[in-house]
Amino acid sequence: MERSMIRALFAVLVSLVSFGAGAAPLKIATVAPEGSGWMREMRAGAAAIKTHTAGRVELKFYPAGVMGNDAAVLRKIKLGQLQGAAFTGAEASLVSKDAPVYGLPFLFRNYAEIDHVRPIVDPMLRAGFEKHGMVAAGISGGGFAYLMGTKPIRNADDLRTSKVWTPQNDRISAVAFAVGGVSPIPLPLADVYPSLQTGLVDTVANTLAGTIFFQWHTKVKHVVDLPLTFVIGLLLIDSKVLAKLDEADRAIVLEEIQRAFDRIDASSRKENDDARATLAKLGITFAAPTAEEAQLWHEIGDKAEKKLLAQAEFTPGVVTAIREALASYRAGKSAQK
Repeated sequence: MERSMIRALFAVLVSLVSFGAGAAPLKIATVAPEGSGWMREMRAGAAAIKTHTAGRVELKFYPAGVMGNDAAVLRKIKLGQLQGAAFTGAEASLVSKDAPVYGLPFLFRNYAEIDHVRPIVDPMLRAGFEKHGMVAAGISGGGFAYLMGTKPIRNADDLRTSKVWTPQNDRISAVAFAVGGVSPIPLPLADVYPSLQTGLVDTVANTLAGTIFFQWHTKVKHVVDLPLTFVIGLLLIDSKVLAKLDEADRAIVLEEIQRAFDRIDASSRKENDDARATLAKLGITFAAPTAEEAQLWHEIGDKAEKKLLAQAEFTPGVVTAIREALASYRAGKSAQK
């Protein structure tokens, strides 16, 4: 009996040390710069978590890429030096191969299509991360990325003669550019600005707000006004860490993080609209392709998608779910006309 009581008391003490006052915070890495909308909302979410858990759970952020690139951050999570991190879909592909599926080129035409697809596909992405020991605590849209460069990009021929950046580990971009006859230059996100300065690259892709956040707008002069890919952001947390939290605290963490990401989702659209106006005022040109040129871009996207599926780069069911949802939505819109 005494031994049982001792074990019970020991368990309580361990729990208090692990998650009570003075518990080590959950350390979260991100490339988002301090002062960005992402950081503001995540700090608000962290404050709500601390309040609603009576200080039992705290989040500490390491912004602006100070913890290294995606591979370095994942190593630190595995070693327990970090408990989670924010990633783009391409970066999160190191955990789950389906993470960048929204980034298939020229897949979506507008936000209405995104809003129709995400309630179907987001849960599929979450399930994929759980299989690999990570929880997607938050998923948000960052907006549409556009091709942009220091010189005009009127067609695929212009792109072939450009020095095109592609993110490291971005399989979609690598295949899409290869289909288009382009040999891109893979670089970490942090290396893009200095590479634009030196001329190592002259063509990049980013959301309009992201272009301003990372100061690329001081170098690029021309934007192809056709949505290239849809960018998402994810906050991944080691599932073992979350499992150690009290069930009620764990629910609060997941709820408040997703709430923050929902706010990011909404604000990113306005930020991108505002960024478009700002870039135009700065003299950056937006050139929409002709219908014929747009069709050629979409054909490149279709070929890239088929090649990626043939290489088993994605789970077929995830891509099928997107295609079926889009077909249903577009058929409904056509019927309304």
